[in-house]
Amino acid sequence: MSLVTIVDDEASVRKALSRLVRAAGFEVETFSSGAEFLAASLPRRPQCLILDLRMPHVSGFDVQQALSLTSHRLPVVVITGDDSPESRERALKLGARAYLRKPVDDAILLDAIRTAIASVPPSAAPSKE
Repeated sequence: MSLVTIVDDEASVRKALSRLVRAAGFEVETFSSGAEFLAASLPRRPQCLILDLRMPHVSGFDVQQALSLTSHRLPVVVITGDDSPESRERALKLGARAYLRKPVDDAILLDAIRTAIASVPPSAAPSKE
């Protein structure tokens, strides 16, 4: 079963997204901040990251930048309530597979997750530890 990680500073958003993603058949783990996610020792690497852009201290952009420095290419689906052409362009340049505005449409988000997971070549997919 694919693991999807959600990083969002809003508890209500994490809870709603967790329910949706679990109901779609994915395993879910959540983090309340970019710093918490980056500091975590993950027992399993996620197959997809749902990432809020606007978070205090360590933004979604910061998380994307940190991930770009690793050898593992984690597919990222960006969600944001503060949409702008500049944010969209920056998130996509940093490798986001999708960029969605909050509140996100459930079907569109699930499709973005499935597409992001499928976009990773088998040789680059994380091992099932």
